[in-house]
Amino acid sequence: METRKEIDPLGERQIPKNAYYGIQTLRAIENFPVSGIKEPIAFIKAYILIKKAAAIANLKLGCLNQEKGKAIISACDEVLADKMLDQFVVDVFQAGAGTSFNMNVNEVLANRALEILGKQKGDYKTISPNDHVNMGQSTNDTFPTAIHISTLITLQPLLTALDELAKSFNELGIKYANILKSGRTHLQDAMPVTIGQEFSAYGSVIANASAELRRRQGNLYAVALGGTAVGTGANTHPKYKQLAISELAKMTDFPLNPASNNFEALQSQRPAQSVSSGLKELALELIRIANDLRLLASGPTSGFNEINLPPVQPGSSIMPGKVNPVMAECLDMVAYQVVGNDLAVSFAVQAGQLELNVMMPAIAYNILFSIQILSNYIPAFTQKCIKDITVNEAQCNQFLEKNPSLATLLAPYIGYMEAAKIAKQAQAENRAVKEISIEKRLLKSEEIEKIFSKKNLLNEQ
Repeated sequence: METRKEIDPLGERQIPKNAYYGIQTLRAIENFPVSGIKEPIAFIKAYILIKKAAAIANLKLGCLNQEKGKAIISACDEVLADKMLDQFVVDVFQAGAGTSFNMNVNEVLANRALEILGKQKGDYKTISPNDHVNMGQSTNDTFPTAIHISTLITLQPLLTALDELAKSFNELGIKYANILKSGRTHLQDAMPVTIGQEFSAYGSVIANASAELRRRQGNLYAVALGGTAVGTGANTHPKYKQLAISELAKMTDFPLNPASNNFEALQSQRPAQSVSSGLKELALELIRIANDLRLLASGPTSGFNEINLPPVQPGSSIMPGKVNPVMAECLDMVAYQVVGNDLAVSFAVQAGQLELNVMMPAIAYNILFSIQILSNYIPAFTQKCIKDITVNEAQCNQFLEKNPSLATLLAPYIGYMEAAKIAKQAQAENRAVKEISIEKRLLKSEEIEKIFSKKNLLNEQ
């Protein structure tokens, strides 16, 4: 393999001649052979956008030579057009704060900019990864800014997917608005509801979780860029911060603004945690809903069997004809992972010390991983599971007819204790409360019919 020599403060190394990354990236490859997982494309591109915005700002301020600045911007545009993505090779678990990845980006852009100028890779006297590509920047302000930008970018498809899921549940709520069934509390028979009401509740909670994520993403609009190493903005032009963030806002179409306190922006990862917590809260609701669907579809002969989940694949390698609720099961596993990712984020967020949180690489990876798996799976879950759910109305009616909790409706007329006796008799004899009420002649027949009418069961005024 042909190589080229590069030098850094620790010495010199041989780099693969065709590689756009350089010596500091090579050291990171050797130092952190952890997971084999590289930064997501969304994070890479967020970082490139930051580098481009910084270069434009430094060019406009006269801090960066026109020829060099334009070459760096051209290199950025090539990566944004999906070129050289294989050159971002640092593991997601890496040096604290993400210095290794920042230098990976700086080296790739510097070496490509050198090529654009007709120079050789590694000619860092002409274009330096540190002095030119990283001008006015530090890992400490670019990495948290990249967390914000990449999270904002990747959140948008997830929010769209959640809107579609909520809509699908609401459509089921309308479709099955009039099918009564036994409610259940404590997994015991309770007062009746409709299948539609259950589905409408699922739609409502997903819509609310989505709205909360939209609210929390606003915390990401304030970015740390311009704070450099510790928040003081050392080595930057006085107008650099505002100009660079303005350029970044135009590129991303998000209402970005400088953090009101740069020192907080480097020390605290609360904005990222707020989104991660929102993802966890969403995941908890998805787990609850998935488990409800599995329970409602259990059977077909020994479970609730109140709804039918669309069959998507055979359920057993040994039991012919068995079909399992695999889409809901997968949703559970995806959501469990999101909950675990949030715990990792939480530990990383609280680990910030003094002027910097150095655990940002773990924060970035876990938040983006959560968004990725939710964004990938929720549309499949919506299409293959929710949209084609059907209801077994006969089964719902059968359960409802024998539900002893219907005695609750008699309590205002005959008292709690007498109603409890009827409920107990209905359960013991496997008979309907209405049937026993008629037999005992506790009330006039027309009163009983009114009490057990569908309108009264649903407390419709």
